[in-house]
Amino acid sequence: MIELEVYAGELCALNKILELDHHLEAIAGLCYKVDSNHDLVYLELDEPTILVHEIHAIFLKLGLNPRFIGAMPAELRPKPKTEPLRV
Repeated sequence: MIELEVYAGELCALNKILELDHHLEAIAGLCYKVDSNHDLVYLELDEPTILVHEIHAIFLKLGLNPRFIGAMPAELRPKPKTEPLRV
């Protein structure tokens, strides 16, 4: 299981929570919980079906500035498209 915690100031507005719910429910295998009192979103994935920059884009689209809390799971980071040269 992959866990991620996101702080998003101004998330306590009901319309923002509903918009976020609309975007997050479309992601396969994602479970999430919104703590509107503290502007936090807890995300859980069974497998990496979305990358961090895509999650970041969802929040930005809603006018929220997401801050990821804790270590970033390696499975959610973009994979390099090239490999380093071996000498």
